[in-house]
Amino acid sequence: MSALPNCPACHSEYTYEVADMYACPECGHEWSSVASEGESGDEKVVRDANGNVLQDGDSVTVIKDLKVKGTSSVVKVGTKVKSIRLVEGDHDIDCKIDGFGPMKLKSEFVKKA
Repeated sequence: MSALPNCPACHSEYTYEVADMYACPECGHEWSSVASEGESGDEKVVRDANGNVLQDGDSVTVIKDLKVKGTSSVVKVGTKVKSIRLVEGDHDIDCKIDGFGPMKLKSEFVKKA
């Protein structure tokens, strides 16, 4: 059989090459063949506001006042958050903030401490 990778969108095995791209006839998804050769999995790199790579267990500092949805309280600039956990989604940091409890943050509003 062929050594072409399965489609990352629908996992179909019927992919084919078009120039320097791969294409899926079932869902129409196209992706670069160069990028998939060097990948080591579906790892997403999460970066802070300054471009530093974040990892699980890092400590970060909030760089902007953040309103807490559903309350009238605000997470102030300079609040230090310890032991973050990276998750998938729009809010890619899962953490616990003293005085607020469990919370999800966007990486664009924090910097590595």
